Amino acid sequence: MYGFTEEQIASFGLTFGLGAFMLYMVFIVAQLAWEAKAGKFGAFVIFLGLAFGMVGFVAKYLIQWILDI
Repeated sequence: MYGFTEEQIASFGLTFGLGAFMLYMVFIVAQLAWEAKAGKFGAFVIFLGLAFGMVGFVAKYLIQWILDI
């Protein structure tokens, strides 16, 4: 499709598409913390729970990038 292979399209979608989705998730969690009036500690706990999943994805991407060098 337009000179790209399926692997290139999948790689782009996984890195940038999922990255954009993760940023959108941060926005949603921030909105939930704001509407719930969670306070600083409550917002910290909410973001900490979200960050554990995102750190795993980012670490996987960085490890793959380092091993490819």
